[in-house]
Amino acid sequence: MLYKNRQKLSKQNEKIGKTFSKLPLSPNQWTLISLLAAVASAYFITQNNYICAAVFFAIAALCDVIDGSVARYRNIASPKGGHIDNIADRYVELIVILGLMFASLPLYYIDSRVWLLLLLFGSMMTTYAKASAAEQMNKQIKGGILERGERMILIFVGLLAGIVSKDLLLAIISLAAVLSNITAAQRIIMSFKTEKK
Repeated sequence: MLYKNRQKLSKQNEKIGKTFSKLPLSPNQWTLISLLAAVASAYFITQNNYICAAVFFAIAALCDVIDGSVARYRNIASPKGGHIDNIADRYVELIVILGLMFASLPLYYIDSRVWLLLLLFGSMMTTYAKASAAEQMNKQIKGGILERGERMILIFVGLLAGIVSKDLLLAIISLAAVLSNITAAQRIIMSFKTEKK
């Protein structure tokens, strides 16, 4: 069983799992660190310190990779742990987006908070479209133009851009908002296409 689980790990994730399994932290504790790092990132966003905000956001994203890799490497991955991880992922995004709502961002065609709400809604709908298809139609769907990994990278790039220009930060946030909602629509369409087969 252990061998089979390790086979499912990519080489990179196996290295991460092996390295961080040496530390006396459980996968759930790594998940908690991810949440705390997101809170720190949101705080520094409100303080207009985008260097620290980006660093802590990167830590939150890294911990999200570590918790799953450690669980699979130690052969203790479970549906309950995966469920906790998925919920924590949503909170990480919410916390950072809330931080951006309290930042003094410029107007970009419409109020910055509208773009942030669209980003939050798009990210939640991307996940919900997948979960609803699995629950209601017993269909497994994935993919789309901006999945969570890419969305996290785009937000991280936006935070780095905020060091130079808040206008650029909001432009990237707006792009992420549009693409995340397109992704949600793609998954909804995919679920119906799959159902017809």
